[in-house]
Amino acid sequence: MLGAQVFEEYKTGISIEEYSVLDTLAAAQELCQRDLAKLILKDRANTGKLLDNLEKKGFVTRKLSIKNNRPVKLIEITESGKQKVEEAANRIRPHYKRVKEMIDNSDIAKVGDLLKELRGILNNTLKLHI
Repeated sequence: MLGAQVFEEYKTGISIEEYSVLDTLAAAQELCQRDLAKLILKDRANTGKLLDNLEKKGFVTRKLSIKNNRPVKLIEITESGKQKVEEAANRIRPHYKRVKEMIDNSDIAKVGDLLKELRGILNNTLKLHI
């Protein structure tokens, strides 16, 4: 909820969920909806709705391809999608910086370590490669 409020307050023009999709696509190549859903921790139906909205806005395209001998639609981020990710990051970065200045560096390191541990647990439990 806090992330959604920050994205709305800083007028990014996209939701935090849409940002998550675009940021993931900017970092990864040739993802299908199923793979993307795993990475952003959403179900395929919600991921599909996000992709439909992003495609209407011109931030992503989907193209038919073959993966594991099956037809799939691979998702690609467009140039305007890459620009939107950067624009949104630039808008929220000052907020993030102010928050970071209020937190002790050792606490940030502890949180980072806990998140890495959680990632490992989720990876082993759910057999995801994050």
